[in-house]
Amino acid sequence: MMRRLGPVVGCLAFLAGSVPISAQPSWLIPDGRDRGRRSEREFPTVREVFPGNKFIFARVRYASWGGYWGWATDYPDSDLNFPIRLKELTTIDIEVDESGEPAHVVVDLTNRREMFKYPWLYLIEPGRLIFSEEEARNLREYLLKGGFLHVDDFWGEAEWANFQREFEKVFSPEDYPIRPIPLEHELFHIVFELTEIPQVPSIHHWMSTGLTYERWDAQEPRCLGVSDPNGRLMTVITHNTDLGDGWEREGENQEYFREFSAKKAYPLGINIVVYAMTH
Repeated sequence: MMRRLGPVVGCLAFLAGSVPISAQPSWLIPDGRDRGRRSEREFPTVREVFPGNKFIFARVRYASWGGYWGWATDYPDSDLNFPIRLKELTTIDIEVDESGEPAHVVVDLTNRREMFKYPWLYLIEPGRLIFSEEEARNLREYLLKGGFLHVDDFWGEAEWANFQREFEKVFSPEDYPIRPIPLEHELFHIVFELTEIPQVPSIHHWMSTGLTYERWDAQEPRCLGVSDPNGRLMTVITHNTDLGDGWEREGENQEYFREFSAKKAYPLGINIVVYAMTH
């Protein structure tokens, strides 16, 4: 399926009261057209922060029971669309490949040398996740040395129980508990001002049911975290919501783009990345 970015005008309409003026991309033309896969304009080359450093979307590959490839959900379009919007809407630069597409990688937690290259890792659909002892040990070391993990897109109590059980291989819940992140936390205000935890459904579920939750026991979206001894969030967990589909599917339906991609999936996703890159 071809990746398509949503119309810029919808995004700008939402951003008008949400993003600091310095972060608003004045070079975008709000003409309401769907530009296809990317903007027709050249990206600016001068950046105000992170000189010499460029963001790369780093996705975690993991084993699942039942042979389920949950780690590859929304791949690769979310991994391509998200960096484009991150660059458009912040001063963070992104790495690009030889074809000019945003660079993105798939990281195995058994490859310690590779995973330590990236300050932010994305792990999706952990409802059937299985961590080996080596993976858990490497992830624990990575997080305690300053790395950051975003866990996304799993629904209901059964999937939560599986993730919680596997994450206890990484950190003892007594020493590093998973706690709800209050809306007063800077994570919800660092770029976009968020007043609620956004619930983003998969586009197909929303179009077929009109509901924003995907299971009867998943009606309340949750954003939880695990902090290091200094209070820095090492892991952010977005449960009962699917930010990745908001990134991947933004160009497929204008209403979905306006209501879920622009208002919910990108604001929280960008806040999480900016927090990770500045702490």
